[in-house]
Amino acid sequence: MDEGRIRQETLRYLGYGRKQPDGQVEALLNDCREELEQALACRYVKRECSLEFVGENGIRTELFSAESKNLRKNLRDCQSVLVFAATIGLGADQLIRRYEKFRVSRAVVIQAMAAAMIEEYCDCLNREWKKEYRDGGRYLRPRFSPGYGDFPLECQRGIIDGLEAGKRIGLTLTDSLIMMPSKSVTAVIGISSVPAGCVLEGCEACSKTDCEYRRN
Repeated sequence: MDEGRIRQETLRYLGYGRKQPDGQVEALLNDCREELEQALACRYVKRECSLEFVGENGIRTELFSAESKNLRKNLRDCQSVLVFAATIGLGADQLIRRYEKFRVSRAVVIQAMAAAMIEEYCDCLNREWKKEYRDGGRYLRPRFSPGYGDFPLECQRGIIDGLEAGKRIGLTLTDSLIMMPSKSVTAVIGISSVPAGCVLEGCEACSKTDCEYRRN
Protein backbone atom coordinates (compact mmCIF):
# COMPACT_ATOMS: atom_id res chain seq x y z
CA MET A 1 0.00 0.00 0.00
CA ASP A 2 1.09 3.57 -0.71
CA GLU A 3 2.23 5.10 2.60
CA GLY A 4 2.11 8.62 1.17
CA ARG A 5 -1.55 8.26 0.20
CA ILE A 6 -2.40 6.73 3.57
CA ARG A 7 -0.73 9.66 5.37
CA GLN A 8 -2.52 12.22 3.19
CA GLU A 9 -5.93 10.62 3.73
CA THR A 10 -5.30 10.22 7.48
CA LEU A 11 -4.60 13.94 7.78
CA ARG A 12 -7.77 14.70 5.80
CA TYR A 13 -9.85 12.53 8.12
CA LEU A 14 -8.24 14.35 11.07
CA GLY A 15 -9.39 17.67 9.60
CA TYR A 16 -5.99 19.10 8.67
CA GLY A 17 -7.02 20.18 5.18
CA ARG A 18 -3.95 21.78 3.61
CA LYS A 19 -2.22 22.34 6.94
CA GLN A 20 0.76 20.21 7.91
CA PRO A 21 1.15 18.61 11.34
CA ASP A 22 3.84 19.72 13.77
CA GLY A 23 6.70 17.49 14.85
CA GLN A 24 4.83 16.00 17.78
CA VAL A 25 1.86 14.96 15.64
CA GLU A 26 4.20 13.68 12.93
CA ALA A 27 5.90 11.43 15.47
CA LEU A 28 2.51 10.19 16.64
CA LEU A 29 1.49 9.41 13.05
CA ASN A 30 4.66 7.38 12.47
CA ASP A 31 4.26 5.51 15.74
CA CYS A 32 0.60 4.67 15.03
CA ARG A 33 1.43 3.52 11.51
CA GLU A 34 4.05 1.09 12.80
CA GLU A 35 1.64 -0.33 15.37
CA LEU A 36 -1.22 -0.62 12.90
CA GLU A 37 0.93 -2.35 10.31
CA GLN A 38 1.73 -5.04 12.87
CA ALA A 39 -2.01 -5.54 13.50
CA LEU A 40 -3.16 -5.70 9.86
CA ALA A 41 -4.77 -8.84 8.48
CA CYS A 42 -5.89 -7.75 4.99
CA ARG A 43 -8.27 -10.16 3.28
CA TYR A 44 -10.88 -10.02 0.53
CA VAL A 45 -13.40 -12.12 -1.34
CA LYS A 46 -14.95 -11.34 -4.72
CA ARG A 47 -17.41 -12.79 -7.19
CA GLU A 48 -18.50 -11.84 -10.70
CA CYS A 49 -22.29 -11.79 -11.07
CA SER A 50 -24.75 -11.31 -13.90
CA LEU A 51 -26.52 -7.96 -14.05
CA GLU A 52 -30.10 -7.18 -14.99
CA PHE A 53 -31.74 -3.77 -15.27
CA VAL A 54 -35.36 -3.70 -14.11
CA GLY A 55 -37.76 -0.83 -14.73
CA GLU A 56 -36.47 2.73 -14.50
CA ASN A 57 -33.96 2.43 -11.62
CA GLY A 58 -34.00 -1.24 -10.65
CA ILE A 59 -30.91 -3.45 -10.50
CA ARG A 60 -30.88 -7.21 -9.99
CA THR A 61 -27.87 -9.46 -9.41
CA GLU A 62 -27.40 -12.94 -7.96
CA LEU A 63 -26.56 -11.42 -4.56
CA PHE A 64 -28.87 -8.41 -4.20
CA SER A 65 -31.63 -6.38 -5.82
CA ALA A 66 -32.03 -2.64 -5.40
CA GLU A 67 -33.78 0.49 -6.57
CA SER A 68 -31.01 3.03 -7.03
CA LYS A 69 -30.78 5.83 -9.57
CA ASN A 70 -27.15 6.52 -8.58
CA LEU A 71 -25.97 2.92 -8.94
CA ARG A 72 -27.95 2.50 -12.15
CA LYS A 73 -26.09 5.49 -13.61
CA ASN A 74 -22.75 4.08 -12.42
CA LEU A 75 -23.51 0.75 -14.14
CA ARG A 76 -24.60 2.17 -17.47
CA ASP A 77 -23.35 0.04 -20.41
CA CYS A 78 -22.33 -2.76 -18.02
CA GLN A 79 -23.19 -6.40 -18.67
CA SER A 80 -22.12 -7.83 -15.28
CA VAL A 81 -20.72 -6.75 -11.94
CA LEU A 82 -17.83 -7.63 -9.68
CA VAL A 83 -19.04 -7.77 -6.07
CA PHE A 84 -16.43 -7.80 -3.33
CA ALA A 85 -15.85 -7.48 0.40
CA ALA A 86 -12.54 -6.53 1.99
CA THR A 87 -11.24 -5.96 5.50
CA ILE A 88 -8.01 -5.09 7.29
CA GLY A 89 -9.03 -7.31 10.21
CA LEU A 90 -9.97 -6.99 13.86
CA GLY A 91 -6.56 -5.76 14.98
CA ALA A 92 -7.37 -2.12 14.23
CA ASP A 93 -10.62 -2.28 16.24
CA GLN A 94 -8.78 -3.84 19.17
CA LEU A 95 -6.17 -1.06 19.17
CA ILE A 96 -8.85 1.64 19.02
CA ARG A 97 -10.78 0.14 21.93
CA ARG A 98 -7.59 -0.21 23.97
CA TYR A 99 -6.46 3.40 23.53
CA GLU A 100 -9.94 4.90 23.94
CA LYS A 101 -9.61 4.04 27.64
CA PHE A 102 -6.45 6.00 28.40
CA ARG A 103 -4.95 7.68 25.27
CA VAL A 104 -7.84 9.20 23.36
CA SER A 105 -5.66 11.20 20.96
CA ARG A 106 -3.88 8.03 19.88
CA ALA A 107 -7.22 6.25 19.41
CA VAL A 108 -8.42 9.10 17.17
CA VAL A 109 -5.30 8.89 14.99
CA ILE A 110 -5.53 5.09 14.71
CA GLN A 111 -9.22 5.39 13.81
CA ALA A 112 -8.43 7.82 10.99
CA MET A 113 -5.39 5.88 9.77
CA ALA A 114 -7.24 2.55 9.76
CA ALA A 115 -10.00 4.14 7.67
CA ALA A 116 -7.36 5.39 5.22
CA MET A 117 -5.74 1.94 5.13
CA ILE A 118 -8.89 0.02 4.19
CA GLU A 119 -9.58 2.51 1.40
CA GLU A 120 -6.02 2.23 0.11
CA TYR A 121 -6.22 -1.56 0.30
CA CYS A 122 -9.39 -1.47 -1.82
CA ASP A 123 -7.75 0.95 -4.26
CA CYS A 124 -4.81 -1.45 -4.67
CA LEU A 125 -7.15 -4.37 -5.33
CA ASN A 126 -9.21 -2.33 -7.78
CA ARG A 127 -6.13 -1.24 -9.75
CA GLU A 128 -5.02 -4.86 -10.00
CA TRP A 129 -8.46 -6.03 -11.16
CA LYS A 130 -8.78 -3.14 -13.60
CA LYS A 131 -5.60 -4.22 -15.38
CA GLU A 132 -6.63 -7.89 -15.31
CA TYR A 133 -10.01 -7.17 -16.92
CA ARG A 134 -8.60 -4.66 -19.39
CA ASP A 135 -6.12 -7.28 -20.60
CA GLY A 136 -9.15 -9.49 -21.27
CA GLY A 137 -10.96 -6.79 -23.24
CA ARG A 138 -13.35 -5.67 -20.50
CA TYR A 139 -13.43 -2.49 -18.44
CA LEU A 140 -14.23 -1.78 -14.81
CA ARG A 141 -16.22 1.15 -13.46
CA PRO A 142 -15.42 2.85 -10.11
CA ARG A 143 -16.54 0.87 -7.08
CA PHE A 144 -19.87 1.81 -5.52
CA SER A 145 -20.69 0.81 -1.94
CA PRO A 146 -24.05 0.31 -0.21
CA GLY A 147 -24.97 3.49 1.65
CA TYR A 148 -23.43 5.72 -1.02
CA GLY A 149 -26.02 7.97 -2.67
CA ASP A 150 -29.35 6.12 -2.83
CA PHE A 151 -27.83 2.61 -2.92
CA PRO A 152 -29.60 0.98 0.09
CA LEU A 153 -27.35 0.02 2.98
CA GLU A 154 -29.54 -3.07 3.47
CA CYS A 155 -27.96 -4.58 0.34
CA GLN A 156 -24.87 -5.30 2.42
CA ARG A 157 -26.65 -8.27 3.95
CA GLY A 158 -27.13 -10.02 0.61
CA ILE A 159 -23.56 -9.20 -0.42
CA ILE A 160 -21.94 -10.48 2.77
CA ASP A 161 -24.12 -13.58 2.93
CA GLY A 162 -23.75 -14.36 -0.78
CA LEU A 163 -19.96 -14.02 -0.66
CA GLU A 164 -19.82 -16.13 2.51
CA ALA A 165 -17.68 -13.33 3.88
CA GLY A 166 -18.11 -14.47 7.48
CA LYS A 167 -16.61 -17.87 6.78
CA ARG A 168 -14.04 -16.77 4.23
CA ILE A 169 -12.63 -13.51 5.63
CA GLY A 170 -14.27 -13.14 9.07
CA LEU A 171 -16.53 -10.24 8.01
CA THR A 172 -19.99 -10.16 9.58
CA LEU A 173 -22.89 -7.73 9.89
CA THR A 174 -24.74 -6.68 13.03
CA ASP A 175 -28.53 -6.32 13.20
CA SER A 176 -28.03 -2.57 12.75
CA LEU A 177 -26.01 -3.16 9.55
CA ILE A 178 -22.62 -2.30 11.07
CA MET A 179 -19.74 -4.34 9.67
CA MET A 180 -17.40 -6.20 11.98
CA PRO A 181 -14.47 -5.68 11.71
CA SER A 182 -15.44 -2.04 11.34
CA LYS A 183 -12.62 -1.21 8.92
CA SER A 184 -14.17 -3.17 6.09
CA VAL A 185 -15.76 -2.39 2.72
CA THR A 186 -18.37 -4.00 0.50
CA ALA A 187 -18.80 -2.70 -3.02
CA VAL A 188 -20.06 -3.29 -6.53
CA ILE A 189 -17.93 -2.68 -9.64
CA GLY A 190 -19.53 -2.57 -13.07
CA ILE A 191 -17.97 -4.62 -15.87
CA SER A 192 -18.44 -3.41 -19.43
CA SER A 193 -17.18 -4.13 -22.92
CA VAL A 194 -17.19 -0.35 -23.41
CA PRO A 195 -14.40 1.76 -21.87
CA ALA A 196 -15.67 4.64 -19.75
CA GLY A 197 -14.76 8.22 -20.42
CA CYS A 198 -13.83 10.54 -17.58
CA VAL A 199 -15.34 9.07 -14.41
CA LEU A 200 -15.74 10.66 -11.00
CA GLU A 201 -15.65 8.86 -7.68
CA GLY A 202 -15.47 9.57 -3.97
CA CYS A 203 -15.36 13.24 -2.98
CA GLU A 204 -15.23 14.33 -6.62
CA ALA A 205 -18.63 12.76 -7.30
CA CYS A 206 -20.28 14.09 -4.14
CA SER A 207 -22.48 17.18 -4.29
CA LYS A 208 -21.76 18.15 -0.66
CA THR A 209 -19.07 20.72 -1.43
CA ASP A 210 -19.04 22.22 2.09
CA CYS A 211 -17.92 18.95 3.79
CA GLU A 212 -14.95 19.59 6.08
CA TYR A 213 -13.44 16.22 5.11
CA ARG A 214 -13.68 16.82 1.35
CA ARG A 215 -10.55 16.20 -0.71
CA ASN A 216 -9.15 19.37 -2.27
